[in-house]
Amino acid sequence: MVLSSAVQARNMSDQELTQRIDEVFSAVYNNPAEPGAAVLIMQGNDTIYSRCFGVADRVTKAPVTFATNFCIASVSKQFSAVALLQLAEEGKLSLNDPLSKFFPEFQAPFFSDITLHHIMSHTSGIPDARPHDDRNFVLYSNDVTSVQYMRTLNHLNFQPGTQYEYINPTFQLIYQIVERTTGIPFETYMHDNVFGRAGMKTCRYFEPDRKIADMAHGYECDSKGVWQEYDYGEESFFGTKADGALYCSINDFVRWERALRDNSVWSASSKRLAYHPWVQIPADAEYGYQPYTGYGYGFFIQDYPGQPTHVYHLGDNGGFTIYAGKIPERDLIFLFFSTRPDIDRLGMVNKVYHILGFQ
Repeated sequence: MVLSSAVQARNMSDQELTQRIDEVFSAVYNNPAEPGAAVLIMQGNDTIYSRCFGVADRVTKAPVTFATNFCIASVSKQFSAVALLQLAEEGKLSLNDPLSKFFPEFQAPFFSDITLHHIMSHTSGIPDARPHDDRNFVLYSNDVTSVQYMRTLNHLNFQPGTQYEYINPTFQLIYQIVERTTGIPFETYMHDNVFGRAGMKTCRYFEPDRKIADMAHGYECDSKGVWQEYDYGEESFFGTKADGALYCSINDFVRWERALRDNSVWSASSKRLAYHPWVQIPADAEYGYQPYTGYGYGFFIQDYPGQPTHVYHLGDNGGFTIYAGKIPERDLIFLFFSTRPDIDRLGMVNKVYHILGFQ
């Protein structure tokens, strides 16, 4: 095992390091019959820590493994961002293109001022004005129906590019942008040009009528202490794809990280754009705040003083609670995929980074 200089400076043996990290997770995932998690930390090709906990499916009792396909929720956004960056590299669109170019049916003149850059960086000003009081709509809406409200939207929350506000519908627009630009179904484009180029083998977008191999379910513990399934049919907007309905295993996500690192799915210049903090996240943000953190294109970017840059994203959908992070400067990746939401995810992640000497 080849560890970073920060870890080496602590003079910990492999066994001591594993034990300290293990204590962070085993304190929570201490019942093998309960919903669980998969955790993997790698530096280069060397594994620093790997362990799976609990079950992926409480009906079949299937345990969590590194082949288990979790709904990675909003971590899906980086895949959609890569698709637009690919199309920009090919000259098929520009990140400065306005939404009005792709959605002439949107009536408000301000859609001429909102660009692809704005929707990928959560700086568009578009409000989430979906009809949340329609239970059937929020449970079963898709990428097209979810954004229909924008046709008659008549206001913005702020001038595009001036503030950060994390909302999902703007990333859902990418579904139709890809299709209208290429003439190819979104799912086909992603399979052939994103997942395929990364060498990913099993990742799939959720479809209510299609089985996903080694599929995990999300769970939530009710007031009586009983774990209940909490995913499609229980959680809002679970089926929208461009912003969150991708199922992926730890094994496949490692292939994805290698493809991002080695520029197999994009160019080095696109990577720089995606990993650039275009906007800083304020402390009163409803989602995503950490100190010294901004948002790129589908990635959170944390530049903590005196520390190497952390690039990561969070995923929350139903019972699924996901962290996919890395420190590019050290070629270190940290994946933490959970099927239960009652955890202090960032607290656990930050404890592990502290053990590794990065915080």
